[in-house]
Amino acid sequence: MENAKLFAQRFGRSLSAMVMPNIGAFIAWGFITALFIPTGWIPNENFATLVGPMITYLLPLLIGYTGGKMIAGVRGGVMGSIVTMGVIVGTDIPMFLGAMMMGPLGGYVIAKFDNAIDGKIKPGFEMLVNNFSIGILGTGFALLAYAFIGPIVLFLNEILSSGVNVIVNAGLLPLASIIIEPAKILFLNNALNHGVLGPIGFLQAEEAGRSIMFLLETNPGPGLGILLAYSVFAKGGIKASAPGAIIIHFFGGIHEIYFPYVLMKPVLLLAVIGGGAAGILTFVLTGVGLVATPAPGSIFALMLMTPAGNHFGVLAGVVVSTVVTFLIAAMFVRGSNLTMESLETSKEQTVALKGIHGAKNIDETTLVVFACDAGMGSSAMGASMLSKNLKTQGLNITVKNYAINEIPSAAQIVVTHNQLTSRAKERLPGAVHISVSDFMSKDITSQVLDKLSQNAATEVFSPQNILLGQKAADKFEAITMVGELMVKNNIATDAYTRSMLEREKSISTYMGAGIAIPHGTSQGREHVLKTGIVFVQFKDGIDFDGKTAYALIGIASTDDNHLETISKLAGIVSENKGIEAVLKSDDVDLIYKTFSA
Repeated sequence: MENAKLFAQRFGRSLSAMVMPNIGAFIAWGFITALFIPTGWIPNENFATLVGPMITYLLPLLIGYTGGKMIAGVRGGVMGSIVTMGVIVGTDIPMFLGAMMMGPLGGYVIAKFDNAIDGKIKPGFEMLVNNFSIGILGTGFALLAYAFIGPIVLFLNEILSSGVNVIVNAGLLPLASIIIEPAKILFLNNALNHGVLGPIGFLQAEEAGRSIMFLLETNPGPGLGILLAYSVFAKGGIKASAPGAIIIHFFGGIHEIYFPYVLMKPVLLLAVIGGGAAGILTFVLTGVGLVATPAPGSIFALMLMTPAGNHFGVLAGVVVSTVVTFLIAAMFVRGSNLTMESLETSKEQTVALKGIHGAKNIDETTLVVFACDAGMGSSAMGASMLSKNLKTQGLNITVKNYAINEIPSAAQIVVTHNQLTSRAKERLPGAVHISVSDFMSKDITSQVLDKLSQNAATEVFSPQNILLGQKAADKFEAITMVGELMVKNNIATDAYTRSMLEREKSISTYMGAGIAIPHGTSQGREHVLKTGIVFVQFKDGIDFDGKTAYALIGIASTDDNHLETISKLAGIVSENKGIEAVLKSDDVDLIYKTFSA
């Protein structure tokens, strides 16, 4: 059961991850639809011709590209776009579900091909093989998608649409709140909205110009009702925190901020379910919908995505859901005197943290990342509040928010919800990961400071990066050993080792004075987990095109600092007359002290 739950979560988030980077394009389509279709605000026959091609071709292709890129980078994105075109042309409806299937499949296929031929292509033929592999495989899978996958997805779409129509016609759509509202509180809101409800909504919007599906999860009414109940009936710190949360939730569109208020009193699930159902019933009775997904889910975005003539019904649904949630929640919140464990750090805690961590020793170039599915809601809130807390302690640390699949390689510390941590580690295994149950926890600041202090004590070059007394048949085997040490110490991946070997084939990295400095190509930088230097000793010497190296100093850098590092190494060698004795020494401390500069 637990495995099935995890699979469902990962599957839903994967669907969401394909949509979220392209949400701007969906909003653009929504604006064009709301403005220029015959029933729009300012009907325009010419501009309205954009609506069909955008939803039929542009949006599915963007999803297919993103799905392929998630698996295999840009090559995967190109492959995903090609095979997605097969399902687009093979059917007569917008292929969002087809794109979500074929995009990742295209990326998977090209990734498998690239792994199979890795290291087997003769120099000079790389571009030829890369281009023709995508061309040939893309052709085959696009035809497969056209002939077989498209009709299957079309059948599934018809089943989903029919099921939704049955529920709507039977007046049972309000019961969807029994699933939607608890799923939101468990931080599955983006997966549910963009992975399930969105694709159905776009199909309906193309036919009718609007869809109620866009209102089911994004309605801010239930969250507003919860926060109003705490503002009016609670006591103490929890009461004081609720008004600020209302602004962030209702006007900022970050719904995640009210989730902890419900989790503190799980019985409040009854309130959000009741309010959500009442809102949906109002939407059904008034026959309203939106033209696209409002993102983020603020009242402003909701209004912008509302077509002409639907504003009263949409606002009525929001108000009804707010009132019903508020009345139910009031019964359970009245008299509550809970303490919200906010990210805001007390003065006493700030003083204590300053004394414990010693801010002056912390490297302020460290990049701290908050990551969530969308890279907006909860992560934006967490990043903003953590940055503020760090500044109160005299630290100008860069804190940014990203989607899980967009975490940059330069990130040293990554904060994620515990349900997302495994995905973040897959994305960036070399970073320090902090797993939290919610982004409102007061412990996050302390945990980040702990990690920052530990990072301050971790150097680019350390004794554990030194390996003595090794033997190798040739320079390529020696470089491979350098790469293995980098992998072992979480400096780089195996792919970076291949990048160092590739560079060595084109130009020798022998520096002189018995030292070689293997490092990867510029393309190989994406496989560097963190900047680091390793020292591997070969007392018998390694032949580098007629020159003998007794030590290989491998360099891996996340930026262009390797040039500065090479310059410093040259300075150390030129200033040390006994460098050959150091290279052949059995004293790790001597080698460390010599090269740690």
